Amino acid sequence: MVGIVLGSGLGQLAEEVDARKMIDYSEIDPSLKSTVEGHKGRIVVGTLEGVDVAVMQGRIHYYEGYTMKQVIKPIDYMITELGIDTLILTNAAGGINLSFLPGDLMIIKDHITSFVPSPLIGVDLTERTGSRFHDMTHVYDPRLSKTIMKSAISIGIDIEEGVYLQTTGPNYETPAEIRAYRTLGADAVGMSTAVEAMYAHALGVRVCGISCITNMAAGILDRGLSHEEVQEVADKTGTSFRKLIRNSLTLMGNKTKING
Repeated sequence: MVGIVLGSGLGQLAEEVDARKMIDYSEIDPSLKSTVEGHKGRIVVGTLEGVDVAVMQGRIHYYEGYTMKQVIKPIDYMITELGIDTLILTNAAGGINLSFLPGDLMIIKDHITSFVPSPLIGVDLTERTGSRFHDMTHVYDPRLSKTIMKSAISIGIDIEEGVYLQTTGPNYETPAEIRAYRTLGADAVGMSTAVEAMYAHALGVRVCGISCITNMAAGILDRGLSHEEVQEVADKTGTSFRKLIRNSLTLMGNKTKING
């Protein structure tokens, strides 16, 4: 089963799933409730392009006041209770790479999480994984990323690759911070995703990530940033994004059938 996490403005894909059941985050933990506009806060379980999927329609964010343990609870539920073995993470992100434009899509090839607490702090996965310490050399599965790239090329969608940096939010970054992040090697910045990837990878799940560049990060253009702009650009990119995910699932499903 493939798990999919839909970020800001990208939740419409969940409506296209041939759903068998829907699970509100509050059913996983009564304390969980997504408070961000555009995040419905539920898991839609069913099929898409003939592939069994569990789709998170919105996510739990650290900036909403939750602990990291709470942030990764829906991810843990999909792994332990629903049995996902592959995870596609998506988000709306600010472009740091000066060659990017709003509306671009970026495959996440690596991430920087030094500015947020690790989701593995206080979580001993030794019994489940055999180790307390987890290698993060290849968080994002190269084969899955190649599948996404192949899918994009086959349907005529331009797509970039880059490094994603997660901050705590909910404030946007300052121009000085963006300059620092660019120096560190970041191509895009956002307020989610990387900690979910770390946790799933630690549990042996194959992970890939796609960022929708909804705006240029602070200081690159001579104007402020807003959540409305993020949603507007994500909505405009939604059609090509959904097409990319659906085609990628088809490729993944075909490979599963071949390998099986």
